[in-house]
Amino acid sequence: MKNLLVFALMIMGTVLTAQRDYWQQRVEYQMDIDFDVESHQYEGTQKLTYFNNSPDTLHRVFYHLYFNAFQPNSMMDTRSRTIEDPDPRIGDRLIDLNPSEIGFLHVENLQQNGQSVDFRENGTILEVKLNNPILPGKKARFTMQFNGQIPIQIRRSGRNNKEGVAYSMSQWYPKMSEYDYMGWHADPYISREFHGVWGDYEVNIRIDKDFTIGATGILTNAKEIGHGYTDEEIKPQADSSGKLTWKFKAEKVHDFVWAADDDYIHTKLEMEDGPVLHFLYKSDHDLQTNWEALPEYAARAFKIASQQFGEYPWPQYSVIQGGDNGMEYPMATLITGRRSFGSLVGVTVHEIMHLWYQSLLATNEGLYPWMDEGFCTYSANRVMIELFDKEEDPRIGRYYDSYINLALSGREEPMSTMSDHFSINYAYSAATYSKGAVYLAQLGYVLGDSVMRKGLNRYFYEWGFKHPDPLKFIGVMEKESGIHLKWYNQYMLNTIKHIDYGIKTVQADSKSTVVDLERIGEFPMPVDLYVYYRDGSTEVLNIPLRLMRNAKDENIGNTYKVLEDWPWTLPNYQVTIDRPISDIEKIEIDSSMRLADVNRSNNVVEIDPGTEIIISN
Repeated sequence: MKNLLVFALMIMGTVLTAQRDYWQQRVEYQMDIDFDVESHQYEGTQKLTYFNNSPDTLHRVFYHLYFNAFQPNSMMDTRSRTIEDPDPRIGDRLIDLNPSEIGFLHVENLQQNGQSVDFRENGTILEVKLNNPILPGKKARFTMQFNGQIPIQIRRSGRNNKEGVAYSMSQWYPKMSEYDYMGWHADPYISREFHGVWGDYEVNIRIDKDFTIGATGILTNAKEIGHGYTDEEIKPQADSSGKLTWKFKAEKVHDFVWAADDDYIHTKLEMEDGPVLHFLYKSDHDLQTNWEALPEYAARAFKIASQQFGEYPWPQYSVIQGGDNGMEYPMATLITGRRSFGSLVGVTVHEIMHLWYQSLLATNEGLYPWMDEGFCTYSANRVMIELFDKEEDPRIGRYYDSYINLALSGREEPMSTMSDHFSINYAYSAATYSKGAVYLAQLGYVLGDSVMRKGLNRYFYEWGFKHPDPLKFIGVMEKESGIHLKWYNQYMLNTIKHIDYGIKTVQADSKSTVVDLERIGEFPMPVDLYVYYRDGSTEVLNIPLRLMRNAKDENIGNTYKVLEDWPWTLPNYQVTIDRPISDIEKIEIDSSMRLADVNRSNNVVEIDPGTEIIISN
């Protein structure tokens, strides 16, 4: 609570003027769930208060019913069976599910302010026609009864995953769709990303007493439940049906996940000046060594991330064995646990970084998945470097290489493509994770790494607990750097044009050296030209784009100079170095490797001693 209050005050003091026109909806959920571990079904009641903070009058609302995707002939099933490279976790498995194996989520009745309303289940969306519109600045109270069946584990959610975890309960309840300046985001669930309304959750789960639960939020009745949530030994008292009711509460989140198993080991670590970390994993000798060592690394990762990217505001976080790989949710993650230690730490760090770029800077993943996955890939890379105390990043280039392979494959699609609408899964993954990470790392090349990282912190504090979009992000970076950047967004997001610069010729006379540069690719960028002298010194000549209306100031090389800007319409640019070629050992475009040049073979010229002639690539 303290961190949330501090965070809110920081935001209020920083961004009131900048965001006077911003608004977002709000929800308050109260749910009671009765769970049957024999039938894998559950019944629930939901009370939802919906606050219409928009300037619009709402005549309809929409709920997500995600579990309905796990059925034969659903949109998820059809897409998986018709796409060129289906996710192997789904493949053609859905079409063969029998009635006891499918997932479903059905609303039995629904009322608005005590009166029944008309609703229609349309696949994974519930369409609701309101009796009375919700006026701007007003709220409505919705009450419903619903029931669901947990599908066999196929994608993220489900029962009995490949490692034997009983229940991975993500996207399990009727969830109000988001409404913003674009309108409703009632997108069918095909298999990818999510979007939700900010709010508070109170969730009571009644389940067999032998099961241990890990979840979003704080367990408010820990002294009744035990199961490792208190330091004292407690023998919980089950009701007449042999069940316990677990009561969780979470504030300022946009989703709620939980998982349950009757063989979980539960440990916790209370960080100094940080959250309480919970770890829930199967009682398995092959897992125990790695999972016992994980808390130390997770705590260090939280400390590093809070220092570099903004302070984590919630009081707890749960790392839970479950799901089908690794998937992020507010205050919790589901990850598969039978991994090498390096892989276990790596996936945990990646999911931890989602707390920043999905749970807190909650962009619409259906529209901008790269602002979540790409930013997580970049930031997790930075945390892993610090975590393992590497002097040099052993992972450098991996997401660059992945993006460049995509760019040269002929299968690239613009990053602005909606998540579920990429033609192939490969194009989605490489664009969202790899090119999304390149977007940030290369922005460090344009602005200078220190300015870019200051911008990331400013972005965190200005847009935390909101739903920023690409223009909001680049606007923060423009304010932090004083550099115009909309051209960068346009080329990176809405085109598949590539970056390719080269050193065309090096001409020498007795007193100076002239370097002819050429832009071969269609994507214009600033150029850092590194000149390595035989006396051991390095000079960096920065050539900004005229589009930038400014230049970076970065402390690189022994000497750093900003040259005249390069108009993007000109394919060539000439640099004169006021030293003879005999003084020069090497000339290279971007020795830092931050420029995503698709062909670096023409980026460097090695100069042999005694060279006095024209050198050409």
